[in-house]
Amino acid sequence: MSETKIILDACCGSRMFWFDKHNPFALFVDKRSEIVTAKDRDKIRTIEVKPDIIADFTNLPFEDNSFYMVVFDPPHLKTLGETSWMAKKYGKLPKDWQSLIHDGFTECMRVLKPNGTLVFKWNESEIKAAEVLSVIPFKPLFGHTTGRQSKTIWMCFMKLPINS
Repeated sequence: MSETKIILDACCGSRMFWFDKHNPFALFVDKRSEIVTAKDRDKIRTIEVKPDIIADFTNLPFEDNSFYMVVFDPPHLKTLGETSWMAKKYGKLPKDWQSLIHDGFTECMRVLKPNGTLVFKWNESEIKAAEVLSVIPFKPLFGHTTGRQSKTIWMCFMKLPINS
């Protein structure tokens, strides 16, 4: 890994919330690499998922304590059709989503340096943040809700000595 890649986006998708989608300090990871075109209502939409590295966020190919910051924005919907635009754009949670989120979060904390920051984004459309927090062994320092219906929550975690 390059010493300039100090930020990990563990499930980057199409890098939607990045101001600089080619940030030189960020390493973009996703389990898929594809260009998807789908009909959404009356429109044809295209999304490009082009990670720097193809990997699953539950089994990242990095050494412990590799990044100063990790961004973790996993899929948050579980009742989508496999071919729906939302499933193609954001991914879909499996029925046993609890173990996926637990394992992914634990893996993201593993690759985070001591005193590093993990930014976690979740949408409460189907699963409340409190339920998600109950399956991970870490507590956020603070968070903020955003979005049209205030269902998206951004949370900040830090890898403190008590979390190691």
